[in-house]
Amino acid sequence: MTTKKINSVEIYDTKRENNLIVHLAKTLPEDVEATFTAKIDIERRRAIERNHSATHILHEALREVLGTRVEQKGSYVSPEMLRFDFSHFQKLTKEEIRRVEHVANHLIRENFRNEERRNIPIAEAKEMGAMALFGEKYGETVRVIKFGNSIELCGGTHVCSTGKIGMVKIIYESSIAAGIRRIEAITGEAIENLFDLMHDKIADIQEFVGNASDLRAELKKIFDENSELRKQAEEFMQKQFAEYAEKLLAKAETKDGVTIIKHITKISADKAKMLAFQLRQRQPENLFVVIGSVFVGKPNLTILLSDDLVAKGMNAVTLIREAAKHIQGSGGGQSFFAQAGGKNAEGVDKAVEMVI
Repeated sequence: MTTKKINSVEIYDTKRENNLIVHLAKTLPEDVEATFTAKIDIERRRAIERNHSATHILHEALREVLGTRVEQKGSYVSPEMLRFDFSHFQKLTKEEIRRVEHVANHLIRENFRNEERRNIPIAEAKEMGAMALFGEKYGETVRVIKFGNSIELCGGTHVCSTGKIGMVKIIYESSIAAGIRRIEAITGEAIENLFDLMHDKIADIQEFVGNASDLRAELKKIFDENSELRKQAEEFMQKQFAEYAEKLLAKAETKDGVTIIKHITKISADKAKMLAFQLRQRQPENLFVVIGSVFVGKPNLTILLSDDLVAKGMNAVTLIREAAKHIQGSGGGQSFFAQAGGKNAEGVDKAVEMVI
């Protein structure tokens, strides 16, 4: 006597086609004619129930906070999160989001029972005040899900009472089309995980700042000190670059009355700009500056012209675009000042040399 081998197959979705329920699986069982027992992943189903019922509660809360003009325009539910699209003319403020959360969580704590009505005439459902999704097609009989004042036509799985949702937390709000907003939220265990993450982050920060009792005040103190140090560093750097500029001017060549500075260094584009303007500050006329630099492996070029040279027809943008070819890059700016970045660090010397 032989025994047919039975194995488990995960059903990842179901669809209705021509009034037949079709199960979708990534693999087929070894014996498709065997008898199978359908089992539900209870934890997954409960998570979906929480998130699905939460969309109904959030819909009710949004209408209470923003007004009854709010209408559902779509939704998505998974075990991990929920998404709810609704009509509204502007971005929700932080205060509005908080009020929606507070109203929704109050409705959850009220623990309204799921007063489900199945196979009732659609006219009767509408008399009950059931809200239908715009554009959705409904048959002659429908299913109504009622949690307190929330009454909607719905065919999905739901909790038996709102208390089972536990809590809802909005984590994101955005626009998806003109007059259509979207909120994303989590419930149940996902909120516990979020709170754990937030608590751990706060604990790490408190440990970093020395377990200060007033974390906000301590962080403000750190930021203020950092701002002051940055200011001091900037002033020191300005002084250093002023001395740097003086040395370059002392060694500059002069041609036809124009002071020409060609300089190769290893500073960032921002620092090259600072140096160029330090030179301009010290000699505002008849000045032509070309700085080539390779900073952390990336080449950059800087060109600065005094206004009188620009008035004579010279243009820093035109010059930088031609020179940038040698570093396989491009650049732009204004007629008196331009910068370029590139890929070929070996071409910096040639780029600086060919400018003038």
